[in-house]
Amino acid sequence: MLRRTVCWLKARKMKAFLVVLVFVLPIIRAQVPHWGPCPEPSTQPAFNLKKFMGRWFEIAKLPAQFERGSCIETNFTLKLDGTARIVSSEILKGELKSIDGTVVVEDKKNPAKLGISFSYVLPYTPYWILSTDYETSALVYSCTDVLRLFHVDFAWILGRSRSLPDATIEHGKEVFTNNNIDVSRMILSRQQGCDKDPYI
Repeated sequence: MLRRTVCWLKARKMKAFLVVLVFVLPIIRAQVPHWGPCPEPSTQPAFNLKKFMGRWFEIAKLPAQFERGSCIETNFTLKLDGTARIVSSEILKGELKSIDGTVVVEDKKNPAKLGISFSYVLPYTPYWILSTDYETSALVYSCTDVLRLFHVDFAWILGRSRSLPDATIEHGKEVFTNNNIDVSRMILSRQQGCDKDPYI
């Protein structure tokens, strides 16, 4: 009886592990996984969600399979229930693509730890604001670990305009690095020739 119970528990654990892999493997193929659990970076002190609202342009990023176009930008709109609507857009093969989602504050004690979801059936993904002055630039980090064995992460440098000074970008990379986030593969986003406005 005990042996049968142990076998049943092992089977359940294996099934749970396979379910996790089904959802995570598409992400892993696009990213470089790192051993160990996600880092715990410092986030923006006294983060103000309302001041963060509005239009942000992607300046630099860790490569992501779900972002293959150019002119990538995100628009946040605060809702009456305290959540926010997010509309992300890009130009891909000459066409404007956009996706609509929801942003929530997942940790009331640390409001810079946001969660983001573009589907009602999927859980919220971490969307942490590590640093922002609300008017010029912002550093955003997202990480998912698998059974604390390895993690896959994303990092973005955002700007209120389509370009930022080189010094600002380098400072942003230093902030990530100082928080044990590997940004050696970070690339500049393409923000040239972006004449279309997805919010008109």
